Amino acid sequence: MPEYQKLALLVSDSDRAQEAAENIFRPLTDWVSTDEADAVVVIGGDGFMLQSLHAMLDAGKILPAYGVNLGTVGFLMNKNRQPDKLLGRITRAKPHTILPLAMEADTRDGQTHRFCAINEVSLLRETRQTAKIEVSVDDKVRIKELVCDGVLLSTPAGSTAYNLSADGPILPLDSQLLALTPISAFRPRRWKGAILPDRSRVTFRVMEEDKRPVSAVADQREIRNVAEVRLEIARESELTLLFDPGHALDERIVSEQFVF
Repeated sequence: MPEYQKLALLVSDSDRAQEAAENIFRPLTDWVSTDEADAVVVIGGDGFMLQSLHAMLDAGKILPAYGVNLGTVGFLMNKNRQPDKLLGRITRAKPHTILPLAMEADTRDGQTHRFCAINEVSLLRETRQTAKIEVSVDDKVRIKELVCDGVLLSTPAGSTAYNLSADGPILPLDSQLLALTPISAFRPRRWKGAILPDRSRVTFRVMEEDKRPVSAVADQREIRNVAEVRLEIARESELTLLFDPGHALDERIVSEQFVF
């Protein structure tokens, strides 16, 4: 198990996280900047963890991240328990690798935008008009016209987020699969989605884009008026989350399937 000698501390703007950082976490050790660190400790909730991971992706320096939940759900975080023993918990933490999606989105004005998504990329209608989207997998058209509110492609790490709310399948973390899930599909009415190997390349092409505008959202980043979106796993952008023993992400994904 790697030993992390230099730790950076990233803290959410919430009052609760800021208070805990000031009174409990900052006195624990001599924190360093992310440029010097071997790993980062993220204090907050899932949204702030995603924000922190994206910041590392953008900066080109990806560090193992240990999250302490001071947010709401905390699916990507560890429980806030025994905070005075944080350093020892990090030493014993188990690493889990997650692979984000790489999104390349062409807009109607001819621009191309590139972002990564750790949870999912979703296409959503912008107006009262339903969206019409052509769906291709590995350059083969699978659905010529999906009439819907939207459609999303989810990683295993994101399969319990928006994907689950849209009645998509929960994917084990090590499944090497992606979930392709429609959002309020009207035609084909009986299509409930698909489970794809994570080596798949998925393309969404927006039809009648002037009349039926569509936005693409990669986690927290939105691109409006897209014409075509291309997705595949970003294998060069591997991320590592650190979890306490017995509280790993794969266990949470399994247990989520037995919540009623």
